[in-house]
Amino acid sequence: MSQKNGVIIGAGPAGLTAAYELLKTTDIKPVIFEMSADIGGISKTTVYKGNRIDIGGHRFFSKSSRVMDWWQNIMPLQEKPACDDILLNRRIPLSSKTTGADPEKVNLVMLLRSRLSRIFFLRSFFDYPITLKWSTFRNLGLFRIVNIGWTYVLIRLFPVKTEKSLEDFLLNRFGKELYSTFFKDYTEKVWGVPCDRIPADWGAQRIKGLSITKTLIHAVKSMIGKDLSVSQKNTETSLIEQFLYPKLGPGQLWEEVARQVREMGGEIHICHRAIGIELLQGKAVSVTLFDEATKKTISTPCDYLVSTMPIKDLIAAMPREQVPSEVRQIAGGLVYRDFITVGLLLKKLLLKNDTTSTTLNDIVPDNWIYIQEKEVKLGRLQIFNNWSPYMVQDRQNVWIGLEYFCNEGDDLWEMADSDFIRFAIDELEKIDIISRADVLDATLLRVPKTYPAYFGTYDRFPELRRFTDSIDNLFLIGRNGMHRYNNADHSMLTAMTAVENIINGVVTKDNIWDVNTEEEYHEEK
Repeated sequence: MSQKNGVIIGAGPAGLTAAYELLKTTDIKPVIFEMSADIGGISKTTVYKGNRIDIGGHRFFSKSSRVMDWWQNIMPLQEKPACDDILLNRRIPLSSKTTGADPEKVNLVMLLRSRLSRIFFLRSFFDYPITLKWSTFRNLGLFRIVNIGWTYVLIRLFPVKTEKSLEDFLLNRFGKELYSTFFKDYTEKVWGVPCDRIPADWGAQRIKGLSITKTLIHAVKSMIGKDLSVSQKNTETSLIEQFLYPKLGPGQLWEEVARQVREMGGEIHICHRAIGIELLQGKAVSVTLFDEATKKTISTPCDYLVSTMPIKDLIAAMPREQVPSEVRQIAGGLVYRDFITVGLLLKKLLLKNDTTSTTLNDIVPDNWIYIQEKEVKLGRLQIFNNWSPYMVQDRQNVWIGLEYFCNEGDDLWEMADSDFIRFAIDELEKIDIISRADVLDATLLRVPKTYPAYFGTYDRFPELRRFTDSIDNLFLIGRNGMHRYNNADHSMLTAMTAVENIINGVVTKDNIWDVNTEEEYHEEK
């Protein structure tokens, strides 16, 4: 009998994990087809003149021990100091198996990084999540503080009984004033629609466990002693103190996984776009692909089909007569939020390091900063030096990423690169973060379908899911594959579960969809 194959659409975290697991646990040959020329999906690392961009910022942390161990099996945890560890006086814990991984001598190594993300609002920094420090009271002012306290007590006494929208969800956890000050405008900047039009499902997906009570408890625990273990099992994800990070950015890990997949006998074909899915008697039997390099169409049979491509595109690739009109309508109405990153190389930031942390060049120690100022469209600011000092070619410079949320085809998306870069520099200068005179270089990246949205036709998604679940050998995994705002670890777990279903002959897909709905998997951001 010939060897069975598993066609995998997409070489992001979910697709590569599925291929790796198939090779490790079965005799099924994985064949990956990736639409772009890159490995890693939105977890790729883009290099510009020796400076590396992490699109969106990827903290390697999971409540799943299986995922944490998987990452460290691919890239060992550092056991010697990185170039900035001595300065920062960071303790480097020993891993379970001694590797001697030295980031100053080898590249294939996971760094252990300190986590700090703050909010920039009213030209001041606020801790994220908000803490009850003197600086918080000073920056907010007495009027806002009183309103925050009063409206929080009020919502605890009279909560919204039925949480229909994200606004209801957030009001119940933070009260009206805190919601209006720190959640409403930023969330609408990210998604482009009012919070009362976003289902409460989004809150359950992303910020389930966070509340004022848990933040206060964490603050008290931190006074007693921080959890410096790598696992941090008992800490809400938003409150973790540290995380793992590949020395050369997240794409480095996925490029290594791709190398191992090929070494074990798997295939990876880049620049191949899936344009047709042939169905026969309730199964996917072949996939048609367009080779962007040769401009030719090819077809490949499949025993199993694992898809991480956007469901909207997957359904469009199926024979029209074999897909119910209602399913086509739902898939066509799914909405995505798109993403633009501007990389800026600077001599310095104007922001002063007002923390007790010591950093190279004494820049602010944040990994990323949420930009809450209403007069700019900028959403977040990454400081790549603080993710890994090896992301910057010349460590005397500051390398940052300006993140904008938009819709493909809107004014921001259609703006010429040079105009957008000038616009982004103007925004940072307007809110006193940089001086134009300190800009050394810049680049721009557009990333479509970065965030699957929970509006549009999403309220009818169960009908769509019932149809795809009925195709026995089709497994939807990953963020876009499931149209679910998953993190990389959740995407990996969906891949692992799909492979287990293939091994065990499990036809139902319920356990795949359950990933990140069970409490163990929530990000709780």
